[in-house]
Parts: sequence; structure tokens; C-alpha cells
Amino acid sequence: MIGAGTIIELSWAALGVYWLLTAFGTKEVAVNENAGSRVLRLAVMWPLMFALLGTDWLRIGPLGWRFVALHSEAIWLGVALTCVGVGLAIWARKTLGRNWSDKVVLKVRHELIRSGPYRYLRHPIYTGVLLAVAGTALAIGEWRGVAALALLAANYFIKATREERILAENFGEAFQEHKRRTGFFLPGL
Repeated sequence: MIGAGTIIELSWAALGVYWLLTAFGTKEVAVNENAGSRVLRLAVMWPLMFALLGTDWLRIGPLGWRFVALHSEAIWLGVALTCVGVGLAIWARKTLGRNWSDKVVLKVRHELIRSGPYRYLRHPIYTGVLLAVAGTALAIGEWRGVAALALLAANYFIKATREERILAENFGEAFQEHKRRTGFFLPGL
């Protein structure tokens, strides 16, 4: 039988492979985010996320304390949340198509996407990744996972707010109408 940890690792690997395979062929950038803020965000965020979730390096003090019993059914709920989150992120990325970027940008001939998961959410990739991290944190069952989730949520909130500013400036009332009908990270919120 495949273990919970293996399923989680395969889910994250699938997301990584999909991201790499689809990173090429996107539209040319018209408006780009500040390089300094992007480097700072990536240089701090991803190594820390890896240290919190991908290794035992930061399994120290309160970060290593358990909030879920080691052999709990909650671990399998975490596996399910991870898989659903990865699936949502991939679906959202596929829906964006050539408009996607890992940076806060506006593409040349950028389109305001309002189909697929964007019918309900303005940032479904972030929602999917946050759900997957929440699932992984639940499966790990230690406070370091909660710390990773909080850190990533703060990062995505800042990034999404910047994206919305660019979209509002460029799509005006169409974006405002989309904003009224959709949730930021959760439907209806």
C-alpha cells in the first residue's frame, strides 16, 4: 500500500512537473513587477517553505510539536486536501493558458479570464496551493506546517493584492464586475 507521505510527494511532484512543462510559450510581458520585491519574496519564501514542509530542519521547539496524533485519520484528510489543492491549482493554471506568469505582470494582449475556477475565485491557483499546503501541514501534523501555511498565505495575499491593482487599472469596470461576482481566495468572500 502506498503511504500518505508518498502520495503527498507525488502530488507536489505532479504540480512541479506541470508548472515546468507549461512555463514556456506564455505571452510577452507588458507590465512587470518590481524585480527587488520579487527576488526578496522568492529568496525568503521558497527556501523557508522547503525547510518547514520538505525537511525536518525546522522541526525544533514549538515548530516540531504535534497538533495531530501521529496515527490519526486526519492524516488521510490531509492527503485528500493536498490532492484536491494540487488539482485546483493545475486546473486554474490550465485555464489561464498563455496569460499565466509566476510574476505579478500584465501580458501583451492580456485577457481577463472568467471561466473555469475563475468563475468563482479571482486567485484559484493560490487557493489550490494554500489548500495543498494546508493538507500537507495536516498530514505532517506538526506546527511547522501551520507556520508554513501562515507564511504562504501572507505572501499570496500581498501578491494577489498587487495583481488586483494591475487588473483594475487595465480592465476597469470589467474587473470590478468580476470582483463583485467572485471571491478573493474563497467563493463568496
